Amino acid sequence: MKPAEWAARHRSGPLDVVVTGLPSDAHTWNLIYIQLLLEDLGHTVVNLGSCVPEDEIVESCCKFQPDLLVVSSVNGHGFNDARPLIGALRSRWELAGLPAVIGGKLGVSGGRQDQTDALMRAGFDAVFQDGADITAFESYVGSLPREVER
Repeated sequence: MKPAEWAARHRSGPLDVVVTGLPSDAHTWNLIYIQLLLEDLGHTVVNLGSCVPEDEIVESCCKFQPDLLVVSSVNGHGFNDARPLIGALRSRWELAGLPAVIGGKLGVSGGRQDQTDALMRAGFDAVFQDGADITAFESYVGSLPREVER
């Protein structure tokens, strides 16, 4: 699907969401929490799990064609792992318009605005630093158009 077609899709049903951890992050409780939250909101979730290699995340997004990619980090290395991932994702024409967000503990020195800014410039659509109110994430997800048919 081309980026222009992605934006033009008409939606009104639940979102298809891919949730994933990053290659260096072995934590799973955060991924399960996000999955359950999204499912409680009525969305369909494919949870890739923890320690997922960058190329597997990209290929999974090509395979599942989700309406949203959610990347979660707990180990404090999210900022470093996420930049190459979003670059690889955005380099694929079929994923160029895929909404992609990241959240959690993105740095070992706590959440910093410069990290958020850098991740947004790199291609993420939203960044939710550790300690952010979960309603900001819920509001973002709720603002996305929902698909009727593929």
